[in-house]
Amino acid sequence: MTRGDPLETLAQGVEEARRRGIAEPEAMALATATNAGVPSVRIVLCRGIDAEGIRFFTNYESRKGLELDVNPAAAATFFWPVLDRQVRVEGRAERLSAADSDAYFDHRPRGHQISAWASAQSRPLSSLESLSCRAVELATEHEGRPVPRPPYWGGYRLRVNAVELWTRGADRLHERLLYERDGAGWTCVRLAP
Repeated sequence: MTRGDPLETLAQGVEEARRRGIAEPEAMALATATNAGVPSVRIVLCRGIDAEGIRFFTNYESRKGLELDVNPAAAATFFWPVLDRQVRVEGRAERLSAADSDAYFDHRPRGHQISAWASAQSRPLSSLESLSCRAVELATEHEGRPVPRPPYWGGYRLRVNAVELWTRGADRLHERLLYERDGAGWTCVRLAP
């Protein structure tokens, strides 16, 4: 991986993984923690990378959403074994504007929109059948008209302040470059594997 803007390098990695046919190249393991520091990690989809950080969308009332409300510190990892690359990021998550969340929601497949209403994400569920029935009810209720974004669903930007670019090396002599924000730019230090 090259030196320069590590978020541009990350975006290029996602695109290269897509070109190489890797399934879900934008999948990232997102780690959050409670106010007491109890960690939790799950796979979410990156829905945009810019100079400020990484965007993802979820139910604000899910476990991750509730954890981000009390402790916005978060980390994520992208791993593409076929490319021999991994990218790790750290930062603070903040909610996107309602307009940004609406714009993304409006372009989701209709079934995904219905599912956002049907699922009380991270809460106990009596059965998959009850979830399916709720989705059918909602699809019927919204038939012939747009599905609005639920007020409890939207986006976050993980404002990245550290990025580690990892490239597999022979005999476990991997390349590790750690970038940390320094004002408007980045500092870079090489780490031992």
